[in-house]
Amino acid sequence: MPPAAPTPEWVKKLKPSGIQGSELLAAERAKSNVDVDALSRFIHTQEGLDRKARILKLLEHEKVFDKSQNYFAGRVDRFETALARAKKLRQIAVHHNWTQEDKIVANDLISEPGPYGLHESMFLITLRDQGTPEQHEKFLKKAEAYEYIGCYAQTELGHGSNVRGLETTATWNADDKTFIINSPSLTASKWWIGSLGRTANHAVVMAQLIINGRPYGPHPFVVQIRDMKTHKPLENIHIGDIGPKFGYNTMDNGFLLFNKVKVPHVSMLARFSRVDPETSRYLRPASPSLIYGTLTWVRSTIVMQAGAVLARGVTIATRYAAVRRQFQDRDAKDQSSETQVLNYTTVQIRLLTLLATTFALHFTGRGMMKLYEANQKKMSADAGKVGSAKRGAGPEETHSGSDLLADLHATSCGLKSLASSTAVDGLEVCRRACGGHGYSSFSGIGPWYADYLPTATWEGDNYMLTQQVARYLLKTARSVLKGNEPTNDTMAILRNFLDKSDMGAAFDILGKDEDLVAAFAWRSAFLTFEALKHRDEQKRSWNSLLVDFYRLSRAHSQYMVVKNFYEALNQPDVTGSLDPDTLNLMHKLFRLYALHTLESEASEFYTSSAVTVRQIMLARTTAVMKLLEEIRPHAVRLVDAWAFPDWQMDSSLGRYDGKVYEDMFYRASEQNPLNGIVVDPYPSSEVLFKENHSQEFKSKL
Repeated sequence: MPPAAPTPEWVKKLKPSGIQGSELLAAERAKSNVDVDALSRFIHTQEGLDRKARILKLLEHEKVFDKSQNYFAGRVDRFETALARAKKLRQIAVHHNWTQEDKIVANDLISEPGPYGLHESMFLITLRDQGTPEQHEKFLKKAEAYEYIGCYAQTELGHGSNVRGLETTATWNADDKTFIINSPSLTASKWWIGSLGRTANHAVVMAQLIINGRPYGPHPFVVQIRDMKTHKPLENIHIGDIGPKFGYNTMDNGFLLFNKVKVPHVSMLARFSRVDPETSRYLRPASPSLIYGTLTWVRSTIVMQAGAVLARGVTIATRYAAVRRQFQDRDAKDQSSETQVLNYTTVQIRLLTLLATTFALHFTGRGMMKLYEANQKKMSADAGKVGSAKRGAGPEETHSGSDLLADLHATSCGLKSLASSTAVDGLEVCRRACGGHGYSSFSGIGPWYADYLPTATWEGDNYMLTQQVARYLLKTARSVLKGNEPTNDTMAILRNFLDKSDMGAAFDILGKDEDLVAAFAWRSAFLTFEALKHRDEQKRSWNSLLVDFYRLSRAHSQYMVVKNFYEALNQPDVTGSLDPDTLNLMHKLFRLYALHTLESEASEFYTSSAVTVRQIMLARTTAVMKLLEEIRPHAVRLVDAWAFPDWQMDSSLGRYDGKVYEDMFYRASEQNPLNGIVVDPYPSSEVLFKENHSQEFKSKL
């Protein structure tokens, strides 16, 4: 794609003025003794690093994965390229017999939502986890072979987080043993469904099950939506793409409406609940939460990914802040050169605290996935059991039919809300910390932010989800007040608070890491019992307490993050993985995250008597600032340890070699297709383009 006026050789020979970016980053790395390779292994494992290197080599050599036009192409072209990449990736996966971990790494490296995204995640997971052996044979095998390409159709135009309020119906017809899938209103249209708009030929449709006029709540149904040969929508089904979005434009998010479409009895995924075809009797799951297993998996995955999502932005911003120089430090002896942006404490308080947060979220994600896997084993043992019909109809469940998934469900809701909000907000902080160049797509942060942003609202709006956490904590607090023995960590911290609340807390948050964790636990327990008093004693309405519940969920989730970070650094195997200096630095990152969070939420810690005003002041003015100073020399090596290849980040500002300005200019001058056009600017002329040398970039298999 030659520009109208090729970049002259004399321009290509120009270099940035002053100290070169590569020299600045080399100097940064020389300041620190952090063993980057060892820390990378600690984060990713050697197996994970080897896998990434192996897959990156494959992708880099395939023309279809060339990223040079990603920031220039329009919606249709981007989707076409994404579909070509998805097909090629599937071919490579089959050819090399890739594992699921291989596929995840490949998608991370490509770093864009693909048209198979929902097929490869929620569609396959739902079929696997909620289907019977018969349904695995009928649906899952073909889905795994990419004959059935599917999506997960839950969210509707009028309902998102409130799954119980979905309008799409699945009415049991005993005469011919079928279900009738119907969209009774415009707001019943499935909406935002990834992979649906143009790609999928099947959908798992969440619909309200109705038997003999009686509703039984939302259940999953496998429905064919397009013809297997023509790929046109089937009769009485209307499908399409919902249009351009703020980001995520390589994904065909779609809409879907049904006009009384019949599906056979086998279409209802029946591992946990089913309709007896002979008697029309509904057999209830052992736990009502079982049918939401897919969402729990997705929320757990979101928590797992949040640390790496944020780390990418922090890596770009930290490297750029080390290269970028602006103004002089008024107190510096040498006033001849400008100061590295990373030396300003106003930048450090933003970037280094976020750097600490990346590790906190990473270790929390590890703990979350372990909890999910443990609960999957428990859940499988109860599959097919008939449960109780007693369940509260409102947002607050006071008589749960089963506590099997209560802790996991609450944990996944709270941490999904906190982790995704932290990552979203943090990415925007990183973008702003890059100054004016952060607004360019070449920064690599803005497009990444736009694609990640919907995570804050899908699989449950981050504010609405916190009700689930509050409900669980209130229920657990009632159990503790009854004198029940603690069976998990949440009960234990609530019991500890009750036992010691008369004496008060005396936590040495500045001297002992374990006391920092205890202070977060104390604050969470205090807010729980305060909320319970408002609800049970003062009889306040649920709606009037929602703001309190949000704060309670945030407090409890922050406690879990601090606890997971602390425990991860105190595992016996850690000392063998990291040298003493690096391990000491990781403990400083732990304290920075915990103290900065505590200081940001100071009023709640003070109100709960977890800390004193003096401790808060010292945390803010002394401890945090001292930690910033101690961590600052290691900042570049710490982000290096996240091991993001330049190819993955696709960022001018975050290049490993520091050649920021050279790369930005190259992209603008030589890769920009708009520069291949000569316009006629005069309003008196009807001609728009005098010349168009731009060649459309098309990915071919």
